[in-house]
Amino acid sequence: MAEVVKVLMKRGVLASATQSLDADTAEAVALAFGADVSRAGDGAEEGEEGEAGSWGVVEEEDPPESLVRRPPVVTVMGHVDHGKTSLLDALRTTDVAAGEAGGITQAIGASRVSVEGGGTLTFIDTPGHAAFAEMRARGANVTDIVILVVAGDDGVKEQTVSSIKAAKAAGVPIVVAVNKMDKPAADASQVKTQLLEHEVVLEEFGGDVLSAEVSAVARTGLDKLLEQVQLQAELLDLKANPDRAAAGVVVEARQQLGQGAVATALVQKGTLRVGDIVVAGAQWGRVRRLQDERNEEARQIAEVRQQLQRDARASKLFASRSTADRDAFLSGPSSELPTKTLDFVVKSDVQGSAEALCSSLESIEVSDDLLRVRTRVLRSGAGAITAEDVMLASVSNAVVLGFNSAAEQCNVEIKEYSIVYDLLDDVRALMCTHIRPPPNKALGSLTGTADVLQTFKIGAVGKVAGCKGVLPDHTDDVPRAKRRTYCKDDKVAAVLDGTVRAGSNIRILRGNAVVYEGKLLALRYIKDEVEQIDAGSECGMAFEGFQTMQADDRVEAYDPSGAAGDD
Repeated sequence: MAEVVKVLMKRGVLASATQSLDADTAEAVALAFGADVSRAGDGAEEGEEGEAGSWGVVEEEDPPESLVRRPPVVTVMGHVDHGKTSLLDALRTTDVAAGEAGGITQAIGASRVSVEGGGTLTFIDTPGHAAFAEMRARGANVTDIVILVVAGDDGVKEQTVSSIKAAKAAGVPIVVAVNKMDKPAADASQVKTQLLEHEVVLEEFGGDVLSAEVSAVARTGLDKLLEQVQLQAELLDLKANPDRAAAGVVVEARQQLGQGAVATALVQKGTLRVGDIVVAGAQWGRVRRLQDERNEEARQIAEVRQQLQRDARASKLFASRSTADRDAFLSGPSSELPTKTLDFVVKSDVQGSAEALCSSLESIEVSDDLLRVRTRVLRSGAGAITAEDVMLASVSNAVVLGFNSAAEQCNVEIKEYSIVYDLLDDVRALMCTHIRPPPNKALGSLTGTADVLQTFKIGAVGKVAGCKGVLPDHTDDVPRAKRRTYCKDDKVAAVLDGTVRAGSNIRILRGNAVVYEGKLLALRYIKDEVEQIDAGSECGMAFEGFQTMQADDRVEAYDPSGAAGDD
């Protein structure tokens, strides 16, 4: 039974020895122990799929007479710190940007802005940091119009290009907002020219892309921007049928204390009411409470995946959408050698951030010529870090990463962050502790390495390391002409002539950590000072200003004449 629990833990499932398992989990466990598995009833409902399609939902065409004009959904996109949230603040006279950690948006937010003439615009703010590419793409896919914010004093940057690609992939028209025009260095003409390089052709250059020059801080150009957005919306002629079952998209999802699962959703068709049964992705449930964009109670709105008329159909649709997830679950973790995998449990304030962080974490990989280090997310989700998260981390030796998420005090390593840069940098640094750092070219060209066998003291010299020279691990740094074969005790080893020379620059590694960088103070063979020691020979070394060497330390010798930056 303990082995069964262990298999479940490896797959991120917390279960006790007396707990019942669902069919998917039971199948995964059976396969892990090499059993042949078949399910009674597989394909029994195959004939029912034709009526509703692969997702189990019939999409009905709305009659033209039922359609009425609807407000456009506008997504604000662009590079990190180019003023997207500040621009939205200026449009809705709020101050959300001041509360953003690190001054950067790290979740998707939705709001509504009233415009002259009685109309409204629904805005979505997306993160600009590279880690949130998936969230930007999600914002583009649920929108009618993209406002591409480009700082006039910074120009087109990496996430600007990413946003352009996301908008084009979704087939969404772009309205360009050249922001920060109050800055002395702002140059709108240069920004517009840079956009041409990415096939964003503004009207003034003969294209069809509308634009406005604005300053979110000075609140200038905002009317022009709204006018351009409304003009683009009129060209799109956006309409929907309010008198039908609700359908739309979930923008964000999170666990909220006292309320449970909470979703920010955009209703694209129909009307959603309290008490309706809904399916979102592979989850389903009943709407208990609705709030509008002002956080006021509402009896009806609209949004989520699909409204259904009865629990049974929702349950069947949920099972249909879970089938694809089952295949990924059953496959389990893949093994690839030589590879070390670092496990993480990720919790965030909202589901979108958790998904984006998982994608970013799993894309990080570091390696040397001996080992590859990768990451694996055992569990992720929205909400506070719970005892179950900590239990999973404890049994799997994982690290819990909390992003804008409260943590319970438990006896495992928990790291909490509010800025995505810090989280990704720390994970990358943690991964690098498992590999040997590359040669330090600032010290020169690597000539060889040696292992410390023991340490002893010699008079005024102080502590000395007794070493045996070995071939440099990074042989690519050594000219092939300098390599030869050395035989000792009937063992063949590749060595270098002049592995360590007097006056060499030195780096000492303890495990994979650098503990010293400096000069070789003395090089001795038995009792004699020597100019160099060949590989395979034992020698004594003393280092300038370093007396804490230990047995098994790795000593790297560098020729200072090849140091980076030398003329």
